[in-house]
Amino acid sequence: MTWSIEFDWDDSNLEHIAEHSVTREEVEFVLNGPTLDVEFQDWYGEERFVEVGVTAHGRYLTIVTTWRRGRLRVVTAFDASKELVEEYLGTR
Repeated sequence: MTWSIEFDWDDSNLEHIAEHSVTREEVEFVLNGPTLDVEFQDWYGEERFVEVGVTAHGRYLTIVTTWRRGRLRVVTAFDASKELVEEYLGTR
Protein backbone atom coordinates (compact mmCIF):
# COMPACT_ATOMS: atom_id res chain seq x y z
CA MET A 1 0.00 0.00 0.00
CA THR A 2 1.33 3.43 -0.92
CA TRP A 3 0.63 6.31 1.42
CA SER A 4 1.14 9.85 0.32
CA ILE A 5 0.75 13.09 2.17
CA GLU A 6 -1.84 15.56 0.98
CA PHE A 7 -0.37 19.03 1.41
CA ASP A 8 -2.21 22.30 2.04
CA TRP A 9 -0.46 24.87 -0.17
CA ASP A 10 -1.56 28.40 -0.98
CA ASP A 11 0.07 31.67 -1.95
CA SER A 12 0.72 32.57 1.69
CA ASN A 13 2.84 29.58 2.70
CA LEU A 14 4.48 29.28 -0.73
CA GLU A 15 5.57 32.92 -0.57
CA HIS A 16 6.79 32.48 2.99
CA ILE A 17 9.07 29.52 2.24
CA ALA A 18 10.30 31.32 -0.89
CA GLU A 19 11.56 34.11 1.41
CA HIS A 20 13.93 31.44 2.78
CA SER A 21 14.83 30.28 -0.76
CA VAL A 22 13.00 27.00 -0.21
CA THR A 23 10.77 25.39 -2.84
CA ARG A 24 7.60 23.38 -2.53
CA GLU A 25 9.37 20.45 -4.20
CA GLU A 26 12.16 20.49 -1.61
CA VAL A 27 9.69 20.50 1.28
CA GLU A 28 7.57 17.70 -0.16
CA PHE A 29 10.65 15.57 -0.86
CA VAL A 30 11.86 15.99 2.73
CA LEU A 31 8.47 15.27 4.31
CA ASN A 32 7.96 12.16 2.19
CA GLY A 33 11.27 10.76 3.47
CA PRO A 34 12.88 10.09 6.83
CA THR A 35 12.83 13.09 9.16
CA LEU A 36 13.92 13.78 12.71
CA ASP A 37 11.19 15.06 15.01
CA VAL A 38 12.76 18.00 16.81
CA GLU A 39 9.99 19.74 18.70
CA PHE A 40 6.26 19.95 19.33
CA GLN A 41 4.76 23.42 19.70
CA ASP A 42 1.38 24.62 20.88
CA TRP A 43 0.85 27.84 18.93
CA TYR A 44 -2.29 29.46 20.35
CA GLY A 45 -4.03 26.09 20.45
CA GLU A 46 -2.69 24.84 17.12
CA GLU A 47 -0.38 21.82 17.24
CA ARG A 48 2.81 22.41 15.27
CA PHE A 49 5.56 19.93 14.52
CA VAL A 50 9.20 20.80 13.85
CA GLU A 51 11.20 18.31 11.78
CA VAL A 52 14.58 18.17 10.09
CA GLY A 53 15.34 16.30 6.89
CA VAL A 54 17.41 16.37 3.74
CA THR A 55 16.46 17.27 0.17
CA ALA A 56 17.36 15.29 -2.95
CA HIS A 57 20.30 17.65 -3.42
CA GLY A 58 21.66 17.29 0.11
CA ARG A 59 20.23 20.47 1.61
CA TYR A 60 19.14 20.11 5.24
CA LEU A 61 15.89 21.84 6.11
CA THR A 62 13.98 22.60 9.27
CA ILE A 63 10.27 22.41 8.49
CA VAL A 64 7.35 23.45 10.71
CA THR A 65 3.96 21.90 9.91
CA THR A 66 0.44 21.59 11.25
CA TRP A 67 -2.57 19.49 10.29
CA ARG A 68 -5.58 21.40 8.93
CA ARG A 69 -8.70 19.74 7.54
CA GLY A 70 -6.85 16.44 7.09
CA ARG A 71 -4.00 17.99 5.09
CA LEU A 72 -0.47 18.83 6.12
CA ARG A 73 0.12 22.58 6.05
CA VAL A 74 3.68 23.87 5.90
CA VAL A 75 4.01 26.87 8.20
CA THR A 76 7.64 27.60 7.37
CA ALA A 77 10.82 25.96 6.11
CA PHE A 78 14.42 27.13 6.25
CA ASP A 79 18.00 25.86 6.33
CA ALA A 80 18.66 23.70 9.37
CA SER A 81 21.23 24.79 11.92
CA LYS A 82 24.55 22.97 12.14
CA GLU A 83 23.45 21.48 15.48
CA LEU A 84 20.22 20.07 14.03
CA VAL A 85 22.06 18.63 11.02
CA GLU A 86 24.46 16.87 13.40
CA GLU A 87 21.53 15.55 15.41
CA TYR A 88 19.80 14.34 12.22
CA LEU A 89 22.98 12.56 11.17
CA GLY A 90 23.43 11.08 14.62
CA THR A 91 26.85 12.69 15.08
CA ARG A 92 25.88 14.86 18.00
